[in-house]
Amino acid sequence: MTVVTTARRSRITPEREAELYEAVLDLLREVGYDALTMDAVAARTRSSKATLYRQWGGKAELVVKAVRHNKPGEIGEVDTGTLRGDLHALIAHDDDCTIEQNSALMRGLAMALHQNPDLRQAFREQLIEPEMVEFRRLLERAVDRGEIRPGCPALEFLVPMLVGGFATRALLEDQPPTQAFLISYIDAVILPALGVPTT
Repeated sequence: MTVVTTARRSRITPEREAELYEAVLDLLREVGYDALTMDAVAARTRSSKATLYRQWGGKAELVVKAVRHNKPGEIGEVDTGTLRGDLHALIAHDDDCTIEQNSALMRGLAMALHQNPDLRQAFREQLIEPEMVEFRRLLERAVDRGEIRPGCPALEFLVPMLVGGFATRALLEDQPPTQAFLISYIDAVILPALGVPTT
């Protein structure tokens, strides 16, 4: 049996799409994932609910696309010639205010990810897996340049270490992560774990 799928057609301009995504993120910050409804998004954005469902299929996909759209740049676009430079450049994409907002947003979504399989699957497919591929490429370049020893056991822990830097600052110190904190964390924890010089 052949299944024919029809791609959803975008009748929304890029500017309108960005406006919708910003409204979704604002609602997420205000009420959280579980209380966010397509009705609320439609009202906030002066859209029809039918348009939202036609364009995004459902709440999980809309939220993931909004989070992805909010990301400042692709990891694959960064290539400074050193791993330290690449990681610092990734942190420099956002100012402290944006880092704090994104950190709060992700903390709010963390519980929802555990409780909503559709959201978890959308996050995995559209955000986590593509970013893991990009981080692997970034690390492979560092290995090819001789910065990291092939087979270094810390290679597979880069992303958990980075996520840990964001999460534990708020959890343990009740402080938002900042550029200065994250750069210090990269230099003091991540690069030494990978055997990469920090100067």
